[in-house]
Amino acid sequence: MTATNPATAARRNGAWRHIGRVLSAAASVALLAGCEDKNTFVAPPPPKVDVATPVQRPVTRYIEATGNTAPIKSVDLVARVQGFLQSIDYQDGTFVKQGTQLFTIEPETYKLKLEQAQAAEIGAQASVRQAEADYKRQAELVQRQAVSQATLDTSTSNRDNAQANLQQAQANTKLAEVNYGYTKVTAPFDGIVSAHMVSVGELVGVSSPTQLATIVAMDPIYVNFTVNEQDVLRIRAEATRRGLTPADMKQFPIQVGLQTETGYPHEGKLDYVSPTLNQSTGTLAVRGLIANDKRVLVPGYFVRVRVPFSQEKDSLLVPDAALGSDQGGRYLLVVNGDNVVEQRKVQIGPLDNGLRVIESGLKPDDRIVIAGLLRVIPGQKIDPQVTKIEQPQASSK
Repeated sequence: MTATNPATAARRNGAWRHIGRVLSAAASVALLAGCEDKNTFVAPPPPKVDVATPVQRPVTRYIEATGNTAPIKSVDLVARVQGFLQSIDYQDGTFVKQGTQLFTIEPETYKLKLEQAQAAEIGAQASVRQAEADYKRQAELVQRQAVSQATLDTSTSNRDNAQANLQQAQANTKLAEVNYGYTKVTAPFDGIVSAHMVSVGELVGVSSPTQLATIVAMDPIYVNFTVNEQDVLRIRAEATRRGLTPADMKQFPIQVGLQTETGYPHEGKLDYVSPTLNQSTGTLAVRGLIANDKRVLVPGYFVRVRVPFSQEKDSLLVPDAALGSDQGGRYLLVVNGDNVVEQRKVQIGPLDNGLRVIESGLKPDDRIVIAGLLRVIPGQKIDPQVTKIEQPQASSK
């Protein structure tokens, strides 16, 4: 039996491993060489992107602002005569009609003064009749030369003084009637009366008129707001185009909505436009008049206001989500005839029933990307999937 040298065996195994590696490499090269003509790069297909043409429809242009409601009439009810408050004849915070009695102020004293003045007037009337009769009698006697002219002059003076005293008595009677009327404080117009500010038995009108309560008219109601100079110029340009006079502009409809309401459910008309622009703020003061028969609007409310001033027949509208923005402004992604995406700068207008008005930069037949803006870039070719822009249901307000 022949003994195997361990060193020789190791060299033999290493040689076989080297030969194996060479054969494996050669096989790999042959395999790659055989597949070289079949593994060519295939570009991915263009991405499918939803595109649509803009919506074309009439759009009403509005001037939008914020304002506050204010009463058309608000009056402090005061005691115009001195006396003790005898009664409070209404419930605090209730609606009252014009002429409703609200307070009574110690009427007996003023009633007696009125009766006193009436009695003095009756006495003055009797004096006038007596003086007139005496004057006529003396005038006849003078014609017959039975009395002197001096007697007639005295009778004439007495007649004139009696007439003057009658006029004074009549004036005193009217004044007493006015003061007696002041003892009953009534509502000067329809409105809601505030809580009373005095109590029964309290002395009022001592040194100056005492405020008893306040009455506020609720229907109709004013809405005060301001319009900036740019909007003023737009309104005037539109009025000139339509041949409207300043009086006609006051008949523009106005729509109002509360912060918790959807849309603008309250309608009225413009009531006042300031003749001058406020130079410090660059705004024009405007006021609207709104019907408020259900008293939904309360003076002092913060409200949203819009005034329609023109209507365009063929405005272009797109979804607000289709718009992008960068340092240059707002833009749309438009697909050209080669299905390549282009970035188009546009000027935007207001939202109209959920869609954004495009003022310029867009044509009616342009195809715009309305979905998947993050998956496309300008200059990229796409596979456009033509669809239609869904229009929200038109609101009634």
